[in-house]
Amino acid sequence: KQSRAVKAAEQKAAQNMSEQHGLQIRHGAASRSSAPDVSQTAKSQLIKTRQQGQKMIKSTARNAEKAVKTTAKGTVKTTEKGIKTAQATSKAAIKTTETSVKTAHAAAKASAKTAQKAAQAAKATAKATAEATKATVRATIVAVKAIIAGTKALISALIAGGWIAVVIILIVVLLGCAVSLFGGGSESTSYTPVSAEVEAYTPLIQKYAKQYGIPEYVELIKAVMMQESGGRGLDPMQAAEGSFNTRYPHEPNGIQDPEYSIQCGVQELKAALISAEVENPIDMERIKLALQGYNFGNGYISWAKTNYGGYSYANAVEFSTMQAQRLGWEKYGDTQYPAHVLRYYPYGRAFTSGSNQAIVEVALTQLGNEGGQPYWSWYGFDGRVEWCACFVSWCADQCGYIESGIIPKFAGCVDGSNWFKGNGQW
Repeated sequence: KQSRAVKAAEQKAAQNMSEQHGLQIRHGAASRSSAPDVSQTAKSQLIKTRQQGQKMIKSTARNAEKAVKTTAKGTVKTTEKGIKTAQATSKAAIKTTETSVKTAHAAAKASAKTAQKAAQAAKATAKATAEATKATVRATIVAVKAIIAGTKALISALIAGGWIAVVIILIVVLLGCAVSLFGGGSESTSYTPVSAEVEAYTPLIQKYAKQYGIPEYVELIKAVMMQESGGRGLDPMQAAEGSFNTRYPHEPNGIQDPEYSIQCGVQELKAALISAEVENPIDMERIKLALQGYNFGNGYISWAKTNYGGYSYANAVEFSTMQAQRLGWEKYGDTQYPAHVLRYYPYGRAFTSGSNQAIVEVALTQLGNEGGQPYWSWYGFDGRVEWCACFVSWCADQCGYIESGIIPKFAGCVDGSNWFKGNGQW
């Protein structure tokens, strides 16, 4: 570039000189006298022109060099900036990606926890709903069965005749339905239907109840059978040891004919009802006396009436203890027999309190006890402990409350109170 610029400047200077020389020739003599001056002037101008050309060349060269430096420097800086910008963009992109991944992970974790909580809540709700539904269904079934049982008894009475009994049973049915539908929610005081095996014997029970003049007590006879055997075996009324059995050995399960067992059992129960002076199917106090006599033998009925005027759990315990000692047995009969039978009797719960009478009566039999026996030894202690909770547990056991789950076995009051609180009975 510099060489071309120098040549261009020289060519221009030569051209200028040629033009001036031509002018001198055209002017002829007129100009000859002044030729030396013109030549000198042209020479000076040529020198100046060359100097200007050299300056222009230098300037052009410098400008070109600056342009190259500026361009190179700018390009390098621009490239560096571009690289740095690209690096920054790359880092930002990586950070953004990492942040996005972390955010997505956190969101997924939170979503999983939310889903888990929602699932747990749904499961708890479903379980609570299922339990509530089951409770409602159970209550409905119990109520319906009570109504059916009452209706059957009413029909039986109508068939057998006797309008007084019909009126009484009708009242019982209404009260029984009310208790089943609106009574307290305690399962321990609710009516428990008899088994299908017992129900299957209903025609035979009706037959012999009518034959022996107690058709209105069909439901009570079924309740007795339910307690005795649940309707299973060849001696469903467990009547082999009674006085009305004249065909089979007088030993447990001695009768080998279910119908004969029912025939003997109905007569046995009728004798107990007469001895206890039971007036109707809802004469519950005398029915309890008759039932305890069915279990202990009719000797208990006359003994209880003579000594106490009737049935009580306390005198049942007393009689059982007395007979066990006399016979050398560990135990005599079932001291809770009336309560055990009446849980299957549709009318029983409408006229029995289901309160704490039994355990109080047991406790009263222990007045005057000295030394704390048998409470602490029954509980399992090797020596005497004066803990009232052991006494309460012993009384509960005598009533059958521990076995049935009404009261726990406990030696410390705090343990007992915690159990009742935990079971919603405090």
